[in-house]
Amino acid sequence: MTISTINVATLKKVKNSVIGNPSAKLTLAQDELFIATLVNCLNDLSLDEGASGSQDSIRIEAAQVISSLSYGSPDALQSLLCANAPQAFLYAISRLTSSEPPALKFAFARALRALAAATAEHVGPSQWGLKDDIGPVHEEAKAALDYFFQQDPLDVYLPLLADPSPQTSTAIAQLLGSALRAPGHRAAVAAWMPPSERNKTPRRGWEKGDVGQGGWVARQLTGLARSKDVKVQEAALWALAALAKDNHDVAVVLSKPSVDSRTGTESPSALSLALTLCKSRTTPVQLAGALCATYILRAQTAIPHGLHAHLHHPHAGLNHTGPSPGLDMASALTVVHVMNRLIASSVETPQARAQACFVLQHLVMDEKELCQTAFESGSLTKLSDLVKSITSVPAATSASSPDPKSPLPVWDEDEALSTCRLREAALTAIAVLASANDDIRRDLTDAQRLIPPVRALLAHPHPGTRYAAAQCVRALSRSVAVARTSLVDSGLGAALFGVFLKEGEDRRVTYAALAAVCNLINEYSPLRQPFLEQGLMKRLVVLLKSEYDELRLNALWAVKNLVYRCASETKRAVIKEVGWKELGRLMEDPDPGVQEQAIFIVRNFADSEDDVELVFRELGTGLLDMLERALESKNGDVVLQAAYALSNLANGNSTHQAQILAHPQILTALRSCLVDAPMDVRHAAVSCVLELAMTSDWKHQELRDAGLDSTLRHICEYAGPASPGAAAGVGPGTMGVERDVKDKARKALDWIEHGGDMMTTG
Repeated sequence: MTISTINVATLKKVKNSVIGNPSAKLTLAQDELFIATLVNCLNDLSLDEGASGSQDSIRIEAAQVISSLSYGSPDALQSLLCANAPQAFLYAISRLTSSEPPALKFAFARALRALAAATAEHVGPSQWGLKDDIGPVHEEAKAALDYFFQQDPLDVYLPLLADPSPQTSTAIAQLLGSALRAPGHRAAVAAWMPPSERNKTPRRGWEKGDVGQGGWVARQLTGLARSKDVKVQEAALWALAALAKDNHDVAVVLSKPSVDSRTGTESPSALSLALTLCKSRTTPVQLAGALCATYILRAQTAIPHGLHAHLHHPHAGLNHTGPSPGLDMASALTVVHVMNRLIASSVETPQARAQACFVLQHLVMDEKELCQTAFESGSLTKLSDLVKSITSVPAATSASSPDPKSPLPVWDEDEALSTCRLREAALTAIAVLASANDDIRRDLTDAQRLIPPVRALLAHPHPGTRYAAAQCVRALSRSVAVARTSLVDSGLGAALFGVFLKEGEDRRVTYAALAAVCNLINEYSPLRQPFLEQGLMKRLVVLLKSEYDELRLNALWAVKNLVYRCASETKRAVIKEVGWKELGRLMEDPDPGVQEQAIFIVRNFADSEDDVELVFRELGTGLLDMLERALESKNGDVVLQAAYALSNLANGNSTHQAQILAHPQILTALRSCLVDAPMDVRHAAVSCVLELAMTSDWKHQELRDAGLDSTLRHICEYAGPASPGAAAGVGPGTMGVERDVKDKARKALDWIEHGGDMMTTG
């Protein structure tokens, strides 16, 4: 496409040609001269005002063309970013005067929203399920997204939230709702104040706190949410949801009623407003209100500055049995009921039902009590019915007890993408619910009979569907009974393993399958040996060299599970495949997560004197140096595993114990772990010291020289927790560990002080 003249007519023609046409967008994006000219139009005040159209009309059409180009083609977006389109729009907005038409400001705000949303979708994370895997993210896109949330750009577009034109303010709210995805960006928006307010000294201390916790932006968005216009309501609620997600301080502010500083009138909180609007007659407003309420409810009960990372740990468990302190169960139940109705409604669009599934997932994630509440409210039944209603499973695989050797079905490649995404959303929500407890998992296998469709969907052409199906298998595999029976008898475990072995599979699907495999190779699983015989280690060794950290980490997790409580010859064969030299390298990997798992492997391997001997022989003189550095790590998980690994190594023969005792830095590091570390680390450290103390009397001097006797004495005599550093935050769950720490400290001290006498008196 060659564009020789820029005028309203040609721009309209270009706009019509690229709408919904990715190939046309790509062709146009390759015309660097046209893209540069198009962007320059935004601030070129010398444009002709003849019959071809006014200056403002040309600028509006140029903005609309850029909006169209932003979506659907990464290459077109890349061209716009390279031409500095975001900067051009921000400069143009900053120069607008009151005499210029509102339509121009709206066109610029709308195009800025399109650029920000497209950039955020390219960079990720995705807001609704798996996004298309388009390969490496361009560095320009990452830099552009960061630029949108720097102070100077914020100073240009955030004031438009208060613009008298609802179209313009709505566009900026939509920008926040679609582009605000990273914690740092949320913090920047939450802390923003209009330049005129920054230098004011607050009269009362709480005023400054509220402003710093999303005050101005939250107030404007809450005000927009009170509009009678459903489009404005929807945009404001999405933006409030984006601002509150994983943001404790903002969520607390949004859950409190607001007070007008001039009249003293109290208005309902943003949370109350969101809960009211999630019962709106308009489905998009219901969804936006439900997500807004969800993120406020979950974030306000989270510990500040200790919130969930985007990439949820693949093996994190739901360890607590009750709701988080302060969790508003009544409000959460309101959201559950509304989402259940949307999920079960056949008249709603697939997109709306999919979003309802994801909202439910975000609400109950990692909360056993909420999962149980949703289960008792019928969520699992509605989700399962939805999956089965849109999934036609061949007869051979749809029986309640299908032949585990029956081939997986061949799926229709032409299935509507909206149906694929709806199924993905429902399966993802099912996986989250099933992660909570065995009752839900049993209902899923026995009452809902969902194993046949899940098995069949592991072969679906849509990667998001395969990913979600693998997550369901992972959730089911958390149950020992299910893993040993249903997953074996139905062939679901074997089908999942086939997905894991598949080369060229979408890396995210491989990641989910690997997370499930980690559960299926535990010591209780009958699938451990068959998987080993069918190429498990060969595949894991490949993944250990992956460029993707999450795959390397999960592969190590699998190796760790394989060497736990298994025959010595099996675990030796496993580590031989990995390579002892490679294991030593991984113990000092720059990624703390990789370090932790590599050291954990050593811990699990060294559970007998012969295996301890092999560890010392294969890892050589550098072994203790590596563990010393790990004990001094700033990462608590690395320290914990190093202490436990050292404790197991101290169970070796006298030669190995002497090597440990002759390493003064290790003893110093152990003492530090006893003085100022979390309870679980102190437990591991005192276990190690006890093993060392039970060696020959003539080695006790090394323990005294390191000051371990005085530290142990202090632990025994201290009236509070096992260490003064643990005085804060010790709950009932740690009391048993605390007592064990004191008991072991007392025994270790007795051995150091009385030596061989312990053998005759004990």
